[in-house]
Amino acid sequence: MKTDALSTTLPVPLTRWEDGTIRVTGSRVTLDVIVHQFKLGATAEQIQDCFPSLTLREIYGAVFFYLEQTAAVEEYLHHQEQASQETRRLIESRPETSALREKIRARRRQPVKA
Repeated sequence: MKTDALSTTLPVPLTRWEDGTIRVTGSRVTLDVIVHQFKLGATAEQIQDCFPSLTLREIYGAVFFYLEQTAAVEEYLHHQEQASQETRRLIESRPETSALREKIRARRRQPVKA
């Protein structure tokens, strides 16, 4: 068996988008959701059930990336969570969204007709 052709470095199937999110290359699935599922104890196969457009190789690659760079990924996830909270505060502070939210809440309180 000739081992010269074996590569010891493989590309990670992740891409950083212009908005700063890290996603599985060729998809809109973020590293965030894969890591979240993994931390909840999901296997790669279970994660694939949630995201059937991803291959097991892509999921394992994302998990490998997380395990190899846990501190950096945790920092990234923390930054993403802060940005998400800031966006939510901004949206909720707008008067036009307040009225819409109240209409939705009122509609949810109405009994469902059978």
